[in-house]
Amino acid sequence: MHAFDVLGDPVRRRILELLADGEQASGAITDVVRAEFGISQPAVSQHLRVLRDNGFATVRPDGARRLYAVDDTALREADAWLARFRRFWTPHLDALATEVARGKRRRRLGAGTEPDPGDPA
Repeated sequence: MHAFDVLGDPVRRRILELLADGEQASGAITDVVRAEFGISQPAVSQHLRVLRDNGFATVRPDGARRLYAVDDTALREADAWLARFRRFWTPHLDALATEVARGKRRRRLGAGTEPDPGDPA
């Protein structure tokens, strides 16, 4: 299964968001996902298995509990695939950062001041 097929499912993306905050017990993940998506415990277990089988999550036993954590293997592969497309959005994000910095500078200098003559905005 391709990384984006795995990530295309909103339940699996939500599980990864939960795991991004740190290791989680399967019961805690199940409680959140069942409340938010209204799916059964076996369905949550299936999503956890897909994440585990495709390199997005690891699991380790802790007594009777199973603890899940993010495995960055598949995320690194997805990031590598996306690398060829970064050139399309990086300049736009850089321009946005410049505009945000200009806005902060203007607020810091005060709304009533004249703009800097060297500032094209």
